[in-house]
Amino acid sequence: MEITKYTHSCVRIDDRDSALVVDPGEFSEVETALSGAHAVLVTHEHPDHLNVDALTNAAATDPELRVWAPASVAAKLAEIGDRVTTVEPGDAVEAGGLDVRVVGGQHALIHHSVPVVANVGYVIDDAVYHPGDSFEVPTTLVETLLAPMHAPWSKIAEVLDFLIAVRPRRAYPIHDALLSDIGLGFVGAQLERVAAAYGIDYRRLTPVESVTV
Repeated sequence: MEITKYTHSCVRIDDRDSALVVDPGEFSEVETALSGAHAVLVTHEHPDHLNVDALTNAAATDPELRVWAPASVAAKLAEIGDRVTTVEPGDAVEAGGLDVRVVGGQHALIHHSVPVVANVGYVIDDAVYHPGDSFEVPTTLVETLLAPMHAPWSKIAEVLDFLIAVRPRRAYPIHDALLSDIGLGFVGAQLERVAAAYGIDYRRLTPVESVTV
């Protein structure tokens, strides 16, 4: 299985003949990520995780492309029609030839004045976990965690506690586009320190970098 990390929270997973993209948002290299993809998973409706125009155009170009997402996202992708499947926590689906379990339910709180939207996480082939914008801990062990590194809804203590709670074999940070190089270095050092203490192989992937797991 090959994981390619794009800017911010977009990730592509290639496994044999399957290509699955998670959260092709407006901060990411969406056209590159979606090229040749068979399936797309979207965690929630925020534009840094969902580029509606780019995903709609990709679906128009490839009539075989399918999307799985919460109902609020499906409503924004009405042009794609029945190729969008609505998912809820507890669902188990097959997307692009890969088994996917849906977890979570809602976005982490940003502020009491900001509405909380639906957010689901995806456990892919019981191996890779993308939580979207939440610190939902899955009920089963996962080998690879895509860990939100920095967000308006988090603080570093919560990021570190999430890493400890999931306790994956390896972790790669996502949701990092809002950090400067200084911030990336500082937060990354804390993640490396805690990961090492708990036997987790931590590594930051630069945009469009791939790793085989």
